[in-house]
Amino acid sequence: MVTASPLSSARRVVIKVGSSLLIDQETGLPHAARFAAIAADAAKLRAEGKSIVIVSSGAVALGRRALGLKAGKLRLEEKQAAAAAGQPKLMRAWDDALGKHDAPVAQALLTFYDTEQRRRWLNARATMETLLERGAVTIVNENDTVATEEIRYGDNDRLAARVAQMLGADVLVLLSDIDGLYDADPRSNPEAKHIGEVRKLTPEIVAMAGGANAAAGVGSGGMATKLDAARIAMTAGCSTLITLGTHASEAGPISAVAAGAKGTWFIADVTPETARKQWLAGALRPTGSVRVDAGAARALRSGKSLLAAGVTAVAGRFERGDAVDVIDPDGALVARGVSAYSSEDTARLLGRQSDAFEAILGYRGRPALIHVDDMVLVG
Repeated sequence: MVTASPLSSARRVVIKVGSSLLIDQETGLPHAARFAAIAADAAKLRAEGKSIVIVSSGAVALGRRALGLKAGKLRLEEKQAAAAAGQPKLMRAWDDALGKHDAPVAQALLTFYDTEQRRRWLNARATMETLLERGAVTIVNENDTVATEEIRYGDNDRLAARVAQMLGADVLVLLSDIDGLYDADPRSNPEAKHIGEVRKLTPEIVAMAGGANAAAGVGSGGMATKLDAARIAMTAGCSTLITLGTHASEAGPISAVAAGAKGTWFIADVTPETARKQWLAGALRPTGSVRVDAGAARALRSGKSLLAAGVTAVAGRFERGDAVDVIDPDGALVARGVSAYSSEDTARLLGRQSDAFEAILGYRGRPALIHVDDMVLVG
């Protein structure tokens, strides 16, 4: 195991838990003890000042029972109907479990497009950031009621990694039915070696997921999807823990790992902030630019957001969520960032204070044209 757990310094934690852990296989009902254990972990982390998101499966399984759908593979419309019937039951189970710790609970249903298209990504992130700022434990699930096969993630491991990336999480916890990665199948080979820490996803590590650990995870994902999720998270500066969701701990499975139980840590070599700045600087192609006055340029270089009051001109055509360059009065590139407004709306806001935005645009937008968290200095 790692000598210093990334959880100790984490500011934001995403926990993913699958149907096989949450649903009692005999009754088809919520597994109350498992909900309670994970809620206890979430409450403990929240008491330490961390923001908590839980990516939870289980809606389809609960809805299947409620609607009397037979065992076996469901047609898409049956799965969507089951999700619609099961989602309230899933949320009720989380509300009951977390309510015992006086933790407010919120729900966020996402599709593939919500985490892949920048405009929808910004909207989803803004909502979830507001929930976390208010101390809510946000329960995330794929919106199976409306998502079609071609726009689905298909497993919540990857969805959890994208949520971690979206929110700049420090740690992603994937609760599984196996206590991490092994170099051979521990079910058939008693000499299989447990891998406690991974700092680089080499071909040899990835090959382990396709062979010895292929069956890990009873839901729609397996160990291969968990390594895919770890790769996404690590690229975003988020370390990942794969561990057993049924660790025998009164406090919960995450607390069990802290007490010495097995798990595999995938350690990110950059922070979420650094990873995001690298992405903003190198991965986004700007579609327009804004020119700012000298005062705004100084403010940006001192770590401030870009306000409309300091913008003097707009060039190019861009939509909300597109990347734009920020140019100083001498024509030098100062920064690059994700715009909170389209080029058309930005042009209407030039030189204005944020309290005038609603009267000008007809809606109350964000106070900054480019928030400091969505910007990187490049000049």
